[in-house]
Amino acid sequence: MKKHSAIFVGIGGVTLVIILGVMLNSGETTHENKIRVAYFPNVNHAVPIIGMEKGIFQNQIGNNTVIEPKLFEAGPQVIEALFAGLIDIAYVGPGPAINGFLKSEDHNIKILSGAASGGASFIVHPNSKINSYVDLAGKRIAAPQIGNTQDISLRSYLSENGLKPAEKGGSVIVLNLSSSDIYTLFAKGDIDAAWVPEPTATILVQQLDGKRLFNEEELWPEHKFASVLLIAREDYVHQNPDLINNWVQANKQTVNWINSNPEQTRKIFIDFMKKETGKSISNDLVDEALSNLEVTSDPNVSSIQTFAKRADALGYLGRHGYSLDGIFFDINSNSQLEEDLVNHDKT
Repeated sequence: MKKHSAIFVGIGGVTLVIILGVMLNSGETTHENKIRVAYFPNVNHAVPIIGMEKGIFQNQIGNNTVIEPKLFEAGPQVIEALFAGLIDIAYVGPGPAINGFLKSEDHNIKILSGAASGGASFIVHPNSKINSYVDLAGKRIAAPQIGNTQDISLRSYLSENGLKPAEKGGSVIVLNLSSSDIYTLFAKGDIDAAWVPEPTATILVQQLDGKRLFNEEELWPEHKFASVLLIAREDYVHQNPDLINNWVQANKQTVNWINSNPEQTRKIFIDFMKKETGKSISNDLVDEALSNLEVTSDPNVSSIQTFAKRADALGYLGRHGYSLDGIFFDINSNSQLEEDLVNHDKT
C-alpha cells in the first residue's frame, strides 16, 4: 500500500514541477524545430509514452526537431496550457478535447487521431456494499478533475439511473480529486467508490481490495469508446504540416507496435514510471491494466458525439448550444470524419 501511495505522490510532484517549468518558459515562441507534447503518466497514454521512449516519434519526424514532453495529470489542465500557447499537441480524453474545441478562439483546438479506447472502471470499496446503481444513494464517489472524461461518465451514469450529485439536490456526493488523493481516501475508507482510468483502477483493486463493479466499456455499443485522443492547436498544424503528418504516422506505427509487442510494452512502461517517479510497479499490475484498454488510432466518432451530448446535459458546454462541425482537422484532404459528425445546435 505504501509503495503505490508513494507512486501517486511522485506523479503529482513530477506533474507540478513540469507545469511550473512550462509556465516559466511561457515567453518562448513556437518554431518549426520544436514540438511540445502533453500527455499523462498512466497506462491509457501508452501511445505517447511508448512511442517516445522507444524513439518511434523521433525517428519519424527526424532529428532536426526537438520533442519536449510535458507531463500533466488531468485534461482540463492540458487545455489551459494549449490556450496559453504553452504546448503544441496533446493526448487527452474526449471531454477536454470537446471543451477545448468549443471554447478556443476560432475553434483552434482540433482532433488529429485516436490513441486509446476504454481503460476506465468503476471501483467499489470492499466495505461499501455497492452491488449496483441502486446502492449509490448517500455514497461518496470520486472521479478526477471536474469536466474530465471520467467525471462526465460518472455524472451521466448517475443521471441515467435517476440519481443526482449533492450539489444538484441529490444524495450522491461526487468528489473531484487527484489520483493520489483518490488512493489515500480509498485506503482510509473515506470514499465508497471511484470512477478512474488505468492504472489507478487496477491499483485500487490489487492493492486495496477494491471490487471492479464494471469496466466503462461495458456501457458502450460494441464495448468501444474514445478515451484518449491526439489533439493540437490548429495554428501550429498549419505552420508545421509535414511535422504533424509525420507525428500522426508515428502515432499509428506506435499503436501497431504496442499491439504486437505486449511484453516489451509492459517493460518500457514500467521503466518509464520508475524513471519519472522513482518507484516500481509490478508486471501483474501493468498486465491487468493493459488488458482493460484497447490501443487504437480510431477516434470512435460516435462516442465523441455521445460525450458531447452528455457534457452539454451536465451544463459543461455553456448555455447557447454547440456544434462539433470542424472538430477534426482534415490532414490528408479527407473530410470523411467531419462528414460523420452531426451538428448538435440547441437552444
